[in-house]
Amino acid sequence: MDNESAVASFKNILNDQPEVSPAIAALTVLLDFMSKDTSETIQGLDSNIKAVVEALNGVDCSVTSVKSACELFMRFITLASLDHSDFKECKQVLSQRGTVFLERVSAARLKISKLGQTFIVDGMNILVHSHSRVVYQTLIEAYNAKKRFHVYVTESAPDFSGKSMLEKLDKAGISCTLIIDAAVGYVLEKVDLVFLGAEGVVESGGIINKIGTYGIAICAKEMHKPVYVLAESFKFSRLFPLNQRDLPNELKHLSSKVNSKEHPLIDYTPPSYITLLFSDLGILTPSAVSDELIKLYM
Repeated sequence: MDNESAVASFKNILNDQPEVSPAIAALTVLLDFMSKDTSETIQGLDSNIKAVVEALNGVDCSVTSVKSACELFMRFITLASLDHSDFKECKQVLSQRGTVFLERVSAARLKISKLGQTFIVDGMNILVHSHSRVVYQTLIEAYNAKKRFHVYVTESAPDFSGKSMLEKLDKAGISCTLIIDAAVGYVLEKVDLVFLGAEGVVESGGIINKIGTYGIAICAKEMHKPVYVLAESFKFSRLFPLNQRDLPNELKHLSSKVNSKEHPLIDYTPPSYITLLFSDLGILTPSAVSDELIKLYM
């Protein structure tokens, strides 16, 4: 499998399986690539995998989560490379470790949803931003637990991904209302809590997410509404932005428009505006993220 085939396979997964996150799709492609790679040395295999990762990062999708997931994948599997002198045996171990890693991160969404749904009680009004698979799963878990609540969904310009979130919630039978992004401050008065997804969780405990997240978090704090972030640990990234200008251009725009002057697609929300983070590692305060990142990369 060459880089072009890997990218084509990645795009096919994204198109055919919309419920699969780009990060999981990228890891699936990497694992398949490893099994078909014809390298005869660890250095060759490592070099080829890095080339594929770079190619995958050039696809128009959530680059933030793909980059962090691939970094963790490489770190996790290569811990085994020094323990075996025979390359074939080593490659087999690498593939086994890759499979274990993929299974672990694939189960993360369900773990988070079970944690998050316990914070939802009957009669609540919940605000969600844009479309988030893990937020959707959490709301479904709460609904299946016979809890009744109402969800306000932002339309989330410029791609209006909130509309697809509303359609999914409505189809599932969950009471929901679509609001324009400018109505967040108005609606927050009657909201009990805010659920946010994340494209990336940075070292400070802040998050990188769909544009508009920062404004929602500021409004929520001013109105004393809790902001809960739901994010898998493979989205934990070794970045430390201090403001919006610190975000790399390749994260702010689609890969095909990295040098574009168009409106950015993501923003950075500092940890001071986040109440708690729900991950497959447990319920964390923003200040605990740096400790978890150290553990992940040790």
